[in-house]
Amino acid sequence: MSASENIAVSPRVQRLHQILLWPLRLMPIGDAPGAPRRPWERLAAVADSPWREVADEYTGGPQNFHERHYQEFVTFLPYVQRFLYGEGAEGGAGSGMKVFRRHDVKQLRVQTRPQDAPLLLEVVHVDLYFFFDVDVVLLNVEVSSADLALSQAQELMYRLGRAYPPGWDAQGLPLHCLAQAEWLDAQGQVLSSSDSRERDSFIEHVHRHRAPRLARHWDWLLRPLVNHAGETNSGALSYRQIEYYRMPMMAYLAVDDPRALTRSDFVRLGLVTGSGPVAQEGSLPYGEDHLSDFERRYCYDRFWSDGGAAPQTRYLCSGHALVVVGRADAEFFSCRDRGVLAQFRHQHFLIFLIAHFQKAALLMFSDRLVEALRRLNVQDPENVRRFKRAIRSAFEGFLRFTHRYWFHDVAEQAQSRALFRMCAEHLGLDALHAEVKQRVTDMSAYLETDSIRRQANTVVRLTVVTIFGLVGTITTGFLGMNLLAEADAPWTERLAYFGAVLAVTVALTVYTMVKSKRLSDFLDALSDERLSAWDKLRAFAAVWRSGPG
Repeated sequence: MSASENIAVSPRVQRLHQILLWPLRLMPIGDAPGAPRRPWERLAAVADSPWREVADEYTGGPQNFHERHYQEFVTFLPYVQRFLYGEGAEGGAGSGMKVFRRHDVKQLRVQTRPQDAPLLLEVVHVDLYFFFDVDVVLLNVEVSSADLALSQAQELMYRLGRAYPPGWDAQGLPLHCLAQAEWLDAQGQVLSSSDSRERDSFIEHVHRHRAPRLARHWDWLLRPLVNHAGETNSGALSYRQIEYYRMPMMAYLAVDDPRALTRSDFVRLGLVTGSGPVAQEGSLPYGEDHLSDFERRYCYDRFWSDGGAAPQTRYLCSGHALVVVGRADAEFFSCRDRGVLAQFRHQHFLIFLIAHFQKAALLMFSDRLVEALRRLNVQDPENVRRFKRAIRSAFEGFLRFTHRYWFHDVAEQAQSRALFRMCAEHLGLDALHAEVKQRVTDMSAYLETDSIRRQANTVVRLTVVTIFGLVGTITTGFLGMNLLAEADAPWTERLAYFGAVLAVTVALTVYTMVKSKRLSDFLDALSDERLSAWDKLRAFAAVWRSGPG
């Protein structure tokens, strides 16, 4: 059977919405006097930046606030509401997020495989999500299309969200990613196109920078943000990859009859494996034993029935992907305020965003600790001070993240709560949080222990100086004794005596400080009743012995 024949008999997807959500770490840069400190302020300060801050429905006029926004708001628990939306327009704290959007990209023309015909996708929006106190940005791209074969939708879901090609075949064609991608403006003019076939440039970049190079169309889309690896502009807002090159993805598929999809179709959709070879249509992408618990682990089937609020709707969640398959009725994908599609683009998107933001933030904190340790040079006091500042900053940032952004539940509604828990479980958020918390705590405990050790050393040295200074003070001050009765001498002579005594006292104090560690050892030996007089004498002689103390 040919590819065109396969498309003809494949179930039709009447509507496809695909959302990519790629977390990136924002890298710190030097602050010039008067320069904006927050990343979104730096982005807004770029004169020719295509990104503009989004005035959301809550901060805009009441004419922009609709029922779907109300339903989105009441889905979440109060502490999540405060994170997402703030605490009121007047006098309250603002949202924990800043959203920037670019409006020049209107369409995406893609070719999934070299032998496939190009597809034209509508770009719904392209956003950047920034977060207060966390150096993470999330790139959000939403595209939509209509009337696709299921196999086309599967290939699009599998290949679209790849930041760069993982390899090439013997003919030099990129593997697992789009054969070609082009961002288009409103007039259909090409703004940027992919370069995944330029194998040598990707290989050379990794060889030179020990970091992958983003495909040209993704690099262009993020500008003026620049890839930290290979960029020479030290003042630019730069990012670094902290997760897999395959972007987390959401998809909504409206089909005429969801029951007509086979188990193989759902496995390929839920695990985002692509359509598979034409000759093996209906076969599973993995072994049956591996997929024996697929429905239990990855499927949420509360509405997988012929009745209820959303009949014949199945949710598939693998952490990396959240896929919704529903009926192609107007009730479910045309209504902007109600139905499965409205929930998918609002409540479910935010659930997915929170889970992946939490994972990205935790990975970012772990990354910061590794960098601080890698730069540590214990022989350089200034370097040690910078290390301590970096660790304390990471500890403070982690505390703010935990108390502001770390949630185990985001909603009490059964569906929203279940989907968030499925995302969190597949992403391993609890284990990752515990691991990063332990690392941050270990670093903080090390700094505390080191500080206590230094203070103890200082106290010991001062105690030694005080003890030996006390001997001279009592000796010379006993009964007010004056060895030299110069009270009536001329002031110049008294000043000379004062200077001489001061110099001798300072020299003796400095010398005592230099020998304070050995003198401390001698005092320990002197107070040890188990040592003989000879051992104590040897300990006293060791104070002036050459070599390390």
